[in-house]
This record gives sequence, structure tokens and C-alpha cells, in this order.
Amino acid sequence: MTRRPTYPSDTSDEEWAKNGPLIPAPRLGGRPAHLARRDIVDAIFYIKCGGVSWRILPADFPHWKTVYDYFQQWNKSGLWARVNDALRVRTREALGRNAVPTAGIVDSRSVKTSQKGGFEAMTAAKKSTDESII
Repeated sequence: MTRRPTYPSDTSDEEWAKNGPLIPAPRLGGRPAHLARRDIVDAIFYIKCGGVSWRILPADFPHWKTVYDYFQQWNKSGLWARVNDALRVRTREALGRNAVPTAGIVDSRSVKTSQKGGFEAMTAAKKSTDESII
């Protein structure tokens, strides 16, 4: 099968060989699938890497609505989280590390909280600051 023109966001043959099996095959029964899963994944990567709207997906990809529907379906099923987990495990093992991290780091400067805690404390502080301006 001849592939369409490639974009920087497209999966290479090597990447697809490793990651393609993580993408679910078409369901059995019903109308046969006429779109290659790789083309759908490449279209999703084009959108996500390029930061463009679904509706301006180039015409050499499958129709934008079809790609969007697959993305939504796979997102709701948790596919992207499973793919991310599988890739993280592979990467960690390739680096000679444990497949699952054994520790985590929380930077206290990036966690907003107060003695009182929660949303109420943050909005109360903002409200009192706003009132002092008046």
C-alpha cells in the first residue's frame, strides 16, 4: 500500500512496529474497516503535535470527523493512558531502570495550599485583597 506524503508528526516504520500492536484492531463483524489504524494515529498526532483544529486536518488524512470520533472513543476507553503506561515501562527498562517508579518527588513550590486549605482559603484571601483596593 502506498503511503501518503509524510509529516514530521507521523510514526516511523520502527515506531509503528513497536506501538501499532497497542492500538485496537477493528472489531469483527459488521462493516469492514476501510481506514488503516496507522493513518488514524498519524492524523491524531498531527493535530496534537501541531496544535491545530480538527477541522483543518489536511485532506490526505482520513476525514477530520472520523479521526475525531476514533480519538474520543479511544480516550473514553482509556487507551491513551494504557499506551502511555506501556511506553513508560519500555523506556524505563531500556534505560536499565525498574519498570515501575519506586519514588516520586513533589515540589512544594508548585502546590498551592494554606493553613486552612482548599479552594475556600484561596478565594477568601483574594476577596479580602480585592476589598482593600476599594
